[in-house]
Amino acid sequence: MPPKRPPLPSKRFDFKGEDPVTLTRPHRLKTLFGAPSFTHAEADPSPRTGIDRAIELARKAEALKITGFFTADLLQADPEGLAGSTGVQDPLITLAALSQHTQHIGLVATLSTTFYDPFNIARLVGTLDHVSGGRAAWNAVTSSVGEENFGTDLPSPEARYERAREFIEILNALYDANPGSVARRTASGSVVVDPKKLGRIDYKGKYFNVAGPLNIAPLPQGRPVQWQAGQSEAGIRLGAELAEVVYTSQPTLEQAIAFVTRLRSLARAAGRVEGAPFIMNSLHSVIGESEADTARRLRERAERLDYDRGRLRLADMLGGGVDLQGLPLDRPLPASLLPELDEVNRRRGRVEIFLGFAKQGLTLRELIQRAEDTGHWHVAGTPEQIAAKVEERFNAGVVNVLTLHGLGNPDQEDLLVNGLIPELRKRNLLDDDYIEGGFRANLGLPALQDAQTWHAARTA
Repeated sequence: MPPKRPPLPSKRFDFKGEDPVTLTRPHRLKTLFGAPSFTHAEADPSPRTGIDRAIELARKAEALKITGFFTADLLQADPEGLAGSTGVQDPLITLAALSQHTQHIGLVATLSTTFYDPFNIARLVGTLDHVSGGRAAWNAVTSSVGEENFGTDLPSPEARYERAREFIEILNALYDANPGSVARRTASGSVVVDPKKLGRIDYKGKYFNVAGPLNIAPLPQGRPVQWQAGQSEAGIRLGAELAEVVYTSQPTLEQAIAFVTRLRSLARAAGRVEGAPFIMNSLHSVIGESEADTARRLRERAERLDYDRGRLRLADMLGGGVDLQGLPLDRPLPASLLPELDEVNRRRGRVEIFLGFAKQGLTLRELIQRAEDTGHWHVAGTPEQIAAKVEERFNAGVVNVLTLHGLGNPDQEDLLVNGLIPELRKRNLLDDDYIEGGFRANLGLPALQDAQTWHAARTA
């Protein structure tokens, strides 16, 4: 058994001059877009065509005062193209490139705590915070695919989250250990880092032994904003105890209320302030000019679906290993085909959502249509109708950060930019501009408390 590691110094939410017990909900909703890809295609007129398009979209998002960019990531090339992972670029390099063409928008990189090592990630994300001027965040995921590329079997969800906990603790300790280690020479303007002020952490855990110190300068934000995604019980506990923002898929308001109630209860039990962590939802929408136009768009969307491929996608949503070939589209799934949740090793949260849909009696056709949105919140309607649904969730206290879709989509961009976003602003739900203080401040998260460094805690 590894030796017991020393207690971690704690940086908790803190409002300067306000009640420290309660983390007040931001008075406006924060927004994200998926970071634009800049993949080059053979038919492009120039190798720069992809990156130039991505820069254009990034600048457009910043002109709209969107709070941040979010990257998803999977570490495999999916042969069926079901997960959208084939052709996905590395999040950190993507965001570093876009950071040089934007000034304010936040940058969230999804990174695997199962297949990466914490010291390397601490350096990479810390460097992103430096090159972006204090706009970095990282989304800790435990990964449900990709083990074949790392010479290992996929651990159980419980083991993956146990490792993730150590991973996050190490990053936080490394970032906390280096305050006061950098000075600027006034004569030359150059910066010098004092190696004697870089703190060791001497972390010894079940999965990692990391001595430190982190050999980069303290971050503009102190720490990058900590995102976490995971909906299994182990994932919920990890997010409740360590995350600043939790990314969750909750397709209905009732499910969202139940999830947030559970999450915040665990957070309070862990000593977190009231209101922590913030909640992020991804809104998958079909925006129409009218109800009739919305109905037309939904009908055409359903007609475009490849239902044979959709069977494979739905099987993936059910954890894989479920054969849906030959089943009638307009009948519910046989109960005998549905997996037991605790026997699923991949994406239990997503599997739980689709098991719920199946047990409601949805037909195979309806389930395949739901699988197009991978279990996320989906709303179709006019800008006014969609904004009303967003406002309902926001007022219920179950969403603080919302991912929007449609930028760069010719069929939806105009209705998004000139319809939904103005309607949300009309309801005073969105910010009108950025504020100073980096990504953390623009999300409405309070500043981190000044805390003892790891080095001080070890030598006291």
